[in-house]
Amino acid sequence: MVIVGFDPGLATLGYGVIEVTSTSIKMLDYGAVITPKDDSLPLRLKKIEKGVSLILEKYKPEEVAIEELFFVKNITNGIAVAHARGVLLLTVDKYCQKLYEYTPLQIKQALTGYGRAEKKQIQEMVKSLLKLATIPRPDDAADALAVALTHAQTRKFGGMFKLK
Repeated sequence: MVIVGFDPGLATLGYGVIEVTSTSIKMLDYGAVITPKDDSLPLRLKKIEKGVSLILEKYKPEEVAIEELFFVKNITNGIAVAHARGVLLLTVDKYCQKLYEYTPLQIKQALTGYGRAEKKQIQEMVKSLLKLATIPRPDDAADALAVALTHAQTRKFGGMFKLK
């Protein structure tokens, strides 16, 4: 089964693609869709839609997982990222109706067993679980792989996390 994980963002939208079998989890690809800050919002959203479409067309995932947005301080940034998330959700729905969402706390808990784990701990677990030589870069790609791994490990409870 192919699972794509996304870490939503307007400037940098991370993605990670894994293949899950009954005996292994293998990383297929990771990276980011980057939109220049000087571009207009509609152009940036269009670039996100195109980038996400290319990923989904190439890998044809059976399931997609995204990180839920969580903002404490900067509401202006949160609104911009919410625009990107909306485009992401719409684009994913065109290719795959099995969409799941995980909070940062759930991702940390699934990968480290501790819901307050530091970012570096999550990155090291991604590296270890996927048997990678280095931590994936940019950070958004490592986060997206963490989302995909979380889904792979918790998918038997998929109904609890499925976006309706």
